[in-house]
Amino acid sequence: MRIRVFDSEREAAATCAQRIARAVTARPSLVLGLPTGRTPLNVYRELVELFTRGGLDWAQVRTFNLDEFLGVSADDAGSFRAYMERHLFQHVNLSPANIHFLDGAVEDAEAECARYEARLAEAGGLDLVLLGLGSNGHLAFNEPADGLRARCHRTRLSRQTREANLMLFGDDPSRVPMEALTLGMASILQARQALLLAFGEAKAEAVRGMVKGPVSPRCPASFLQLHPDVEVWLDPAAARAL
Repeated sequence: MRIRVFDSEREAAATCAQRIARAVTARPSLVLGLPTGRTPLNVYRELVELFTRGGLDWAQVRTFNLDEFLGVSADDAGSFRAYMERHLFQHVNLSPANIHFLDGAVEDAEAECARYEARLAEAGGLDLVLLGLGSNGHLAFNEPADGLRARCHRTRLSRQTREANLMLFGDDPSRVPMEALTLGMASILQARQALLLAFGEAKAEAVRGMVKGPVSPRCPASFLQLHPDVEVWLDPAAARAL
């Protein structure tokens, strides 16, 4: 686990976008795992700017988002699919056929998870996965638990996670879904490269647990200690407990 502390979130985001651009240039058909939430917003802004300036061609890139709310359709403004459309997809030349997303509106969640896992396997797995970090140590929607699921699955969201996503639902707690669909830990850990971003003092304890704590399902991000090629990029506030 290689750790880098940046002077600011904006600097880290700009550097991250350049890193993704280099990966796409080296492998135009890159299979890219993408997160949502507050953490990657500046990264997506920088990626859009790179595309607008003509420096990044997305035509062959294949994307797999990490998770989606259960019971929320893709056209719901609170869905992660709508988030990605707003902040990245509609601004670059990604082929719609190369955008892969869990369908939160399905009736059979288990079948949808199996479909998504199979599609990821057909693509050869993730070449590069961009990760955020939950304040409770979760990765994607793999919440702290007595045990973690390896593959794509249905999960119940913690109170902390639901509160972190209030902004997508008009700050109305009653509208935030109780459950979600998420890639499992094996799918994430089998990515050939992983890059995790964490910013702000609220993430400091989760960062400490991820980097210095025991590898435990009570801190899902701690399993990144076992990954052969992972970088953790922080601002000073997120790094304060290291």
